[in-house]
Amino acid sequence: MLTDTAATYYAGRLAEIRTAGLEKSELPISSPQGARIASGGRPLLNLCANNYLGLSNHPAVVAAADAALAQWGFGLSSVRFICGTQDLHTRLERRLADWLGVDDAILFSSCFDANGGLFETLLDEPDAVVSDQLNHASIIDGIRLCKARRLRYRNRDLADLDGQLAAAADARLRLIATDGVFSMDGTFADLAGIAALARKHGALLMVDDSHAVGFVGPQGRGTAAAQGVAGEIDLLTGTFGKALGGASGGYIAGRAPLIALLRQRARPYLFSNSLAPCIVAATLAAIAMVERDDALRARLHANAALFRAALTRHGFTPGGDNHPIIPVMLGDARLAVRMAAGLQRRGIHAVAFSFPVVAQGAARIRCQVSAAHDPADLEWAAGQFAAARDEAQTAS
Repeated sequence: MLTDTAATYYAGRLAEIRTAGLEKSELPISSPQGARIASGGRPLLNLCANNYLGLSNHPAVVAAADAALAQWGFGLSSVRFICGTQDLHTRLERRLADWLGVDDAILFSSCFDANGGLFETLLDEPDAVVSDQLNHASIIDGIRLCKARRLRYRNRDLADLDGQLAAAADARLRLIATDGVFSMDGTFADLAGIAALARKHGALLMVDDSHAVGFVGPQGRGTAAAQGVAGEIDLLTGTFGKALGGASGGYIAGRAPLIALLRQRARPYLFSNSLAPCIVAATLAAIAMVERDDALRARLHANAALFRAALTRHGFTPGGDNHPIIPVMLGDARLAVRMAAGLQRRGIHAVAFSFPVVAQGAARIRCQVSAAHDPADLEWAAGQFAAARDEAQTAS
């Protein structure tokens, strides 16, 4: 029963969120996900999706899901160890492991769940986990669930990481946790440098490569492969909900003993329904596409470079490390909100981010470019960004 006290408390919490300008609204979409979407009868150029390779509505991916529905059914109605493992699931795990060049892999309903189950299973009170301060919320929450000592190092600061590892020298096990790509900034972790520190200190290394797998590195095998240290990563986590079809599902891939223990003890794996067969089959099709053909990756990176250059010509300073995540840095939160509203009126879906999602004074509009975008649309969009900025500045 919702008492008056509870109702007043929760109403107050919501009011605080609205007053701080942090209320999140959801755009209703009346079309499939794509470079262009429909909302409220209006077409919008979509610069917000994680649909990096344009596979969310790709005919081959949809066809694979369709065929799996007919052959394997809609869902398993169970967890894997009871009655919920099909040949498709084990095939995808083997396919992932072979593609990423690791011993084994295990599927989860999301990468959030993968990260949520990893630390609690592998670490305990005598251990320590050292985490980059800008790691994804799923890593932060996963670490909170484990009993290990928790240390943080400044974003991409190898000297600070070295110091934190030294500070935890008395731990039985030490595990370094980092994103491969930091999603608010579009910047890469220095995995080669981090791997060298892992060797120096005898630490395990875990990388969440959700914003890289499928389109970064040779055959889309991710950040570690791009930096030549794939063999030095103990655990890779990632998602099928971004470049690899955009639906849902995640995985942990890595050393055989670690994957074996996760299969026995990771709570999100043991107590969540098996991944739907249509998602598994579509993901297998997506991996086959990205492994055999560089065309989509080449188009994606060309589009990202084009959009960065166009924004720069219009006086913006795009952030990031030449990744398809392109933050348009504005600084002022109110300017970012007004600009996003102006872009919506001009037919562009782009979202403003400000504190506490990003640092104080680092407000931005984060854009995400896709292989499915038309270059002419991206050139046009950069001009609309300039027009929306000028309008927002005039209104301030």
